[in-house]
Amino acid sequence: MSHTLRVIFAGTPEFAAAALAAIHEAGFAVPLVLTQPDRPAGRGMKLQASPVKRYAQEHGMAVAQPPSLRRTGKYPQEAAAALDLLRATPHDVMVVAAYGLLLPQEVLDIPPHGCINIHGSILPRWRGAAPIHRAIEAGDTETGITLMQMDAGLDTGPMISEVRTPIAPGDTTATLHDRLAQLGAKLIVDGLVALERDGALPATPQPAEGATYAEKIGKQEAALDWRRSALALARQIRAFDPFPGGAATLDGAQLKLWAAEPVARSAGAAEPGEILEVSPAGVVVACGEGALRLTQLQKPGGKRLPAREFLAGMPLAAGQRFQLPEPPAA
Repeated sequence: MSHTLRVIFAGTPEFAAAALAAIHEAGFAVPLVLTQPDRPAGRGMKLQASPVKRYAQEHGMAVAQPPSLRRTGKYPQEAAAALDLLRATPHDVMVVAAYGLLLPQEVLDIPPHGCINIHGSILPRWRGAAPIHRAIEAGDTETGITLMQMDAGLDTGPMISEVRTPIAPGDTTATLHDRLAQLGAKLIVDGLVALERDGALPATPQPAEGATYAEKIGKQEAALDWRRSALALARQIRAFDPFPGGAATLDGAQLKLWAAEPVARSAGAAEPGEILEVSPAGVVVACGEGALRLTQLQKPGGKRLPAREFLAGMPLAAGQRFQLPEPPAA
C-alpha cells in the first residue's frame, strides 16, 4: 500500500530504526533521514554509522548528519545548511525518535504538520534521555510509548496517543527496549495513517503533576552500593543491562554483575558487601536490607557467565567482602 503523506525522519539508535522500518514498510515516502554523525565504536574505535543511517542507506533514502540544528551553537554553518535542506525537501510531517539533537523552534516550524516524537514512557513520567532505564530502576510496574507533538521544551509537548505495557519482574533495559521499539513502530504508523486520513491529530496537554526527569545514564552510576536494599540493587542491575552494567570491586578486581535476585537472609552481624554463601545457584551477598543472589557475573576481560561457570574460573568464598563505593559528594 502506498500513501501520499511524506515523512522526514530524525533518529539514531535501534529504537528509532524500528520506527523508520515500519514507516517505510507501511508505504510512506521518506524523502530525507536525519541522524547523528558517525561515532567511533568497538575495539578499534572505527567510525560507525547509526542503525538509522544503515537502514536508510540500505533502502536508498537520502541521509543528512548535521552535528547541530542550532544556528547559535558551535556549528552555525552546518546547522544553516541542514535548515536549508529541510526547507528544500518537500514533506508533510517530521517524525523524531531518540534523535539526540535538540530541535530549535525554527525546525519545529518547518513541517506543515509539525514534528511528532516517539517517546519511551507514559508522559509526563520520565521526560528526558533515559526513560526506559529509569522506569526499571525506580521500580515502575508499567511503562509505554507516547506520541507527542513536539514543542521547544524537553518532552513537554501535547500528547497524541499512547500504548502501555507492564514491566515484568525479569525485564532488563534490553528486553523492555525491544518491546517498546516495536510498540512505538506500530503506534507511529497508526498515527500517520490517521493524520493522512483526517488532516490533523488531536493532542492533549500533558498533566502538570507527575513529571519526572530521566537523566542520561553515566558510567559512574554502575558501582553497586551494598548499603542499599537488595531490591533496589536488583533493579539497578536490570536497568543497567546492557549499559553500563552493575560494577563491584572484590580484592582489587572489578567485576560486572548482570543478573541478580533479592533473597531473605538470616539475622546476623554480616556487613553490607560480605559474601554469605557461594553455590552453583549464585553468590549471595549481604545488603543494607536483605541479600542479593548474583546469578550472572563477568570478570575483567571475560564474558558474561552464569554463576556456576563463573565460579569454575574465579572461585569465591563466604566471608570475602565487596568494596563499598565512596558515598556521593554532597
